[in-house]
Amino acid sequence: MITVTFLGAARNVTGSRFIVRTGEICLLVDCGLFQERDLRYRNWEDFPVNPGEIDAVVLTHAHIDHCGYLPKLVREGFAGKIFCTPPTAGVARVALLDSAHIQEEDAAYKERRHKKKRQRGPYPEIPLYTVKDAEAVLPLLETVSYYQPRKISSTATVVFHDAGHIIGSSIVELRIGKSEERKRLIFSGDLGRRNNPLLNDPDLIEAADYVFVESTYGDRLHESGDEAVETLVKVITETAAAGGNIIIPTFAIERAQELLFFIKQLLEEGRIPRLPSFIDSPMAIDITKVYASYPEYLDHVNLSGAAGGGSPFLFPALKMTRSTEESKAINRRRGSALIMAGSGMCTGGRVKHHLVNNITRPESTVLFVGYQARGTLGRVILERPREVRILGRQFPVRARIEKINGFSSHADRDELMDWISGFKEPPRRLFVIHGEERASQSLARAVRDRLGFNTVVPAYLESYSL
Repeated sequence: MITVTFLGAARNVTGSRFIVRTGEICLLVDCGLFQERDLRYRNWEDFPVNPGEIDAVVLTHAHIDHCGYLPKLVREGFAGKIFCTPPTAGVARVALLDSAHIQEEDAAYKERRHKKKRQRGPYPEIPLYTVKDAEAVLPLLETVSYYQPRKISSTATVVFHDAGHIIGSSIVELRIGKSEERKRLIFSGDLGRRNNPLLNDPDLIEAADYVFVESTYGDRLHESGDEAVETLVKVITETAAAGGNIIIPTFAIERAQELLFFIKQLLEEGRIPRLPSFIDSPMAIDITKVYASYPEYLDHVNLSGAAGGGSPFLFPALKMTRSTEESKAINRRRGSALIMAGSGMCTGGRVKHHLVNNITRPESTVLFVGYQARGTLGRVILERPREVRILGRQFPVRARIEKINGFSSHADRDELMDWISGFKEPPRRLFVIHGEERASQSLARAVRDRLGFNTVVPAYLESYSL
């Protein structure tokens, strides 16, 4: 008997965590943080399963909503191996240490702010976990290359397939049970888009007993890559002409590298003005180095054809700012600039300070180039309120607010349907996960209506026998 329990990313986007149990083994697929504002309390709750009972963790990729809970899991007793691809291990090292640093900084900032106001906020004034906790995770990472079966136990094997979402991202194949009773479980992880300039297309899987598919954009279509580039050109050109700054809340993993790739091309083609440009994110700087360290996991054809040769991520007008003082100096300069800063959903990091300095300026633009989960500051700003609360203060929203969907690293509705259609035989059941409920239900209906698959949209903490 195999049971699956949905501990996150069930009728919501973040907090990806799925427990797979048999009589012999307990596996956790992904171990992410909840990032939606109204769900972050779950990060502070006791883990629904005793961490000491979990035999192994399997990571689809190293975004924080898929790996960011690991330091707390390890601190609370998990001591098994964490299986992932080599680039995922490289990215996770950077992402987890950065997350821990932010946890410590945010806790210290809240404590100072609450003492000043003589009140307490909704979360403790202690970090969820520390840098020391994150460092304890790193020795547990066990790397496995794509397509190389790795035994987890006598009755469980994992195989990683290319998901095309970020470097090293994987579609996880679990083979569970003895040969005559073996079940094949496929977890899509986050599926990327076709024709990404840096990554290979997601692998198609032809056979599975049970499928767990993401649905972040399960009810929407993206604009084409060409349309996205044209919008980027328009926003940069018009904002520069108005004398404002372009603030791009940027995911340090994949989105930063893709933006740098396109901006370099556009500069060399003379399609955008040569503005001072900043990657204001130590994490993005380190992740860019990880990308350069694993060229075999990138799209060789497109990468080798990068405009101008050399690194596809560097150009003369670009400055990478590591220190806090360098970051602060950006907001003291005059004239227009292109500022790419984390975090991508504005939930923390340096972008909040750039927003404070630009959200009230009609000549500046806040440009979103990635998914903004419900309840995040990014989602609030994207809905263009009259006022927004940033760093404990209210600001009128006067800046231009723009959104580009074509740079998304998530497959859209049609691309998800194409991937699901790759199964030659219907799986026994298809679980639709990792999406807001409307998106998940929409994709589930489409799969039932067009393909006739038995589909389920599981709820938080629900369990199913397979």
